[in-house]
Amino acid sequence: MKKHIPNSITCCNLICGCIAIHFAMGGALPLALLFIVLGAVFDFFDGFTARLLGVSSPIGKELDSLADVVTFGVAPASMAFTLLSNISCSAGGRCPMAPYFPYAAFLIAAFSALRLAKFNLDTRQSHSFIGLPTPANALFWGSLSVSLTSMPILPAPLVVRSVLLLLILLSCWIMVSEVPMFALKFKHYGWRGNGIRYSFVLLSAAVVVVSALLNAVSLAPAVIVVLYVLASLLTQHKSTEENEA
Repeated sequence: MKKHIPNSITCCNLICGCIAIHFAMGGALPLALLFIVLGAVFDFFDGFTARLLGVSSPIGKELDSLADVVTFGVAPASMAFTLLSNISCSAGGRCPMAPYFPYAAFLIAAFSALRLAKFNLDTRQSHSFIGLPTPANALFWGSLSVSLTSMPILPAPLVVRSVLLLLILLSCWIMVSEVPMFALKFKHYGWRGNGIRYSFVLLSAAVVVVSALLNAVSLAPAVIVVLYVLASLLTQHKSTEENEA
């Protein structure tokens, strides 16, 4: 019986992803983001439960990836599609391709699937990541979509649309790139070797507090993901300099 518990939790992740897609396509982006976050919680606990019960299995690994494609690939892509559709309506313009720009959002789903497939085969990612993890990318797009759609008046919609299209390409690239990303996995709790992790956690907490004071909590996850990428790049640059010294 206990061998089915982790897979049941994974299915809860999948269901959250499906509900998130439903809300995203219906324009209820805050609810879509909520179910992506719930999916991330289930995604954490399915692996944790499998290790705790000692019932890891190949089917569990495959099911986990399939659920992640939905929750952290298709769901954020649907949110970005709705966001771009709303912006395209307000942006107007004479570009004949403008109505098709929102469909670029589904590149997020395609590259998320590719990222997850690579992760399953890459033995280098047991203690850290190579490329941006799909849950982080999903939180970035979910957070950004909610924040922008909640603005009563969006300044320079044509510029915002162009920036979003560039961000889609950038986020897709960084998911499948060879850029090393640190993981919040602690082998011990001392500062040495964990400085970047503790610093990131403290900085993330500060971002949440400041965003709450500014009444912009929905933007906090996007800012935290950007800080995560920058911190990973800084750590890699510092490591490269030390190796060359």
